[in-house]
Amino acid sequence: MHALGNEHLSKPEWRDRLTRARADQTAESHAREASALVSMVSKVTVRTVCAYLPFGTEPGTTALVDALAAGGARVLLPVILPEPGPLDWAEYTGEADLVPSRFRGIREPGGKRLGTGAVGAAELILVPALAVDHRGVRLGRGAGHYDRSLVFAAAGATLLAVVRDEELVERLPGEPHDVRMSGALTPGRGVLELPM
Repeated sequence: MHALGNEHLSKPEWRDRLTRARADQTAESHAREASALVSMVSKVTVRTVCAYLPFGTEPGTTALVDALAAGGARVLLPVILPEPGPLDWAEYTGEADLVPSRFRGIREPGGKRLGTGAVGAAELILVPALAVDHRGVRLGRGAGHYDRSLVFAAAGATLLAVVRDEELVERLPGEPHDVRMSGALTPGRGVLELPM
């Protein structure tokens, strides 16, 4: 049994519980997990990957994106548009070229915007998540940006929810519009195929 339990919670209850658990993580534990994630993605060999810049208590650091780029992948990062909807994308060209987003604490590439359909070029898409379940149901922060964006993903693209080991849970509440993940990337267990 994992630390977060297997209760039948609502999405807001799950978000509250997971956010509190992340806030309780020590800086040393976060750094150790971030390093493990870098080791995992440094083995990735794809031409194009859509990733994101972890912020706050999210697993990982900018080193995760740097490792993908160092491996030869073209790395696309999300740009949050003013209106609710799918994400725009721009190429990652290094930390020095990042600019503040409209949202506090989030950075994005300052270069050319590639449009919402750019996600369709990626063979691998790393998706931020508060948790993912054994069926591939992902719990995000609730804004819906990724569910609206992932419909543009290529049919064969691998969708990996990036979570801490204990955030891979038995069952989350899912809805018909939720885009299912094909796997999870965790610090301790690496890449796991879903559904399990």
